[in-house]
Amino acid sequence: MEAVILILGLLVAFVALGAYATVKVVGAARRGVDRTITQARRTVEETTLRAKSYGQLGVGGELAQLRLSLRTSMRATQDALRAGVAEDASLAESLGLFDRLSVHGHELDAELKALEREPDKATVASRLPGLRKRTEQITGSADSLRWAARDRAHKFADDELSALNAQIDVEAGALRHWTTASGEPTAAQGPGQGPVAPGDWGGEPDAPEAITARDPRQSTAYPWQKTARPETTN
Repeated sequence: MEAVILILGLLVAFVALGAYATVKVVGAARRGVDRTITQARRTVEETTLRAKSYGQLGVGGELAQLRLSLRTSMRATQDALRAGVAEDASLAESLGLFDRLSVHGHELDAELKALEREPDKATVASRLPGLRKRTEQITGSADSLRWAARDRAHKFADDELSALNAQIDVEAGALRHWTTASGEPTAAQGPGQGPVAPGDWGGEPDAPEAITARDPRQSTAYPWQKTARPETTN
């Protein structure tokens, strides 16, 4: 009976785990689909704005240019800060400021979008200077944050490169330090050039001197060269 209860408990646990995994997979897939749809929508909208800004004259074209400038600047700054904060935690404050700036950016973008459908073009034209100024203020602040983050990253990279170059110079100098303080070389020398450093791995071992035959013309014997014979007894 206990075995049956244990088996049933394991089955329930496996079913619950499978259901949880299924929910997580479905949720992840749904979020992926939502992101894809949002990205596709954004791409279509910005392509339309780009076409209007270049091909449409008057109020409609200028509104499209303002929206395109605003969205391009805000998206570039958002991507730069989000990518940088993963490596530099101090950018978290900058990202918080950008989030606050984004509220004003979204409000302006929604207002510009609504004015694109406004039939009273004269009134819209009268408001363009103020809308242009607000756009420049928001994009200017976004650009300032973005370039400051990039300059900070470049400064850290330059400092790291300078420190690395200094370490490499020291190491290269140490590798070239094969002379003594007096300037005399300490490297191993070959046969006939001086003593060989102990433990040297280079070169071939000293070969034995060659044995040359005696010249027959120089066979003159001298008394001090003769071998004494042993004395014999009669």
